Amino acid sequence: MAKAVLLMALCLLPALASARSSLKVPFEVEGKVFCDTCRAGYETSATTYISGAKVKIECKDRTSNKLVYSEEATTDKYGCYKLSIPEDHGDQVCDAVVVSSPQSDCSTPTKGRECARVILTRNNGMATMKRYVNSLGFTRSHAMAGCANVLKQYEDTDDQY
Repeated sequence: MAKAVLLMALCLLPALASARSSLKVPFEVEGKVFCDTCRAGYETSATTYISGAKVKIECKDRTSNKLVYSEEATTDKYGCYKLSIPEDHGDQVCDAVVVSSPQSDCSTPTKGRECARVILTRNNGMATMKRYVNSLGFTRSHAMAGCANVLKQYEDTDDQY
């Protein structure tokens, strides 16, 4: 009997220790911030990415909508940001939100691209702690020259089918 208990302890303890330590692994949240240079409302081949833009992750209580967690990041020279979120927010609604752009001619948040949902829970079947957020955007005050040609690439015509 004692040998069986000892054997079970030897088998279960490493598994429990491993499970406990994996809960401490932080979420790695990554995304990009773009400048909508053609005022299209989405990324195009003329899109540029904004260095020095500020973004934040906000998690709110599902019931009260009260802010529970907030963390801010700044984009690198490629317009990318990365955040390490240490805890699980499974019972909250979390979004990446644009805060500010250093480009005065591209500082108005793009409608529909000013925030994006991010899932920050381990209880959803995802095998990795990396979370990739849809690109967030700002709209340029005036469209760049040549945008008409750029936008023609995205026209949807019936004769293509």
